[in-house]
Amino acid sequence: MAPEVYTITATNRALSNEQAGRTRKYLISMGIRTGCVLAAIVVPGWSKWIFIAGAVVLPYLAVVIANAGRENDAPGAMGVVPVALPTAASAQESHRRNFRSLEQ
Repeated sequence: MAPEVYTITATNRALSNEQAGRTRKYLISMGIRTGCVLAAIVVPGWSKWIFIAGAVVLPYLAVVIANAGRENDAPGAMGVVPVALPTAASAQESHRRNFRSLEQ
């Protein structure tokens, strides 16, 4: 019976990578909010109220999304193929071939 082999590709993303992704989402949301604030100052008429609503609602949504916690990632496929371990007979034959090449 072959021993069970564990691969690193069956793990989730690194915590630092996930935090970087959440930080990126938060900063994008805050950039959009800044645009809403600037647009609310510049744009006249009824559309000003849409930008004000965006500037008020986006911080709450950004914090909720950023603090949502770790995502349940599916294990990544890195293209690692299990390699069959050599049998005792093939290992001995390989050793003999290497030894003969050294003798010559």
